[in-house]
Amino acid sequence: MAIQRMDNVGIVVEDLDAAIAFFEELGMELEGRAEIQGSFADQCTGLDGVHCDVAMLHTPDGHGRIELSRYRSPELITGPRDQPHNVLGTHRIMFTVDDIEDTVARLRPHGAELLGEIAHYEDLYLLCYLRGPDGIIIALAQQLR
Repeated sequence: MAIQRMDNVGIVVEDLDAAIAFFEELGMELEGRAEIQGSFADQCTGLDGVHCDVAMLHTPDGHGRIELSRYRSPELITGPRDQPHNVLGTHRIMFTVDDIEDTVARLRPHGAELLGEIAHYEDLYLLCYLRGPDGIIIALAQQLR
């Protein structure tokens, strides 16, 4: 049996409102917010006493979704937020944008920092990685042709 689709990517954040604002500035649309707790949350996460706030955002085409979670309990476990991209288990989310330079400029007031610089790939794409809220690595691509 094959999977039906990828539903969303989940990201744990410390400041839910700031993360929502960042992804809305990127162009995602907020679907809704909810408070999650109860035995089903404990069972599926393998944690005890889950109580969190979640927000679901989708891309303009409706196909890509991100679920942001802010845990009230159990206590949030923090770690380094500035790890390089080549750390095992580190991931990034890539978005295609119309204008990469404008997008980076709009995200900077929301804390975005380029990890390197905007690079050309074979006259086909402009690409960059940037760090967003809570150390999330975002990749941006602008198709040139």
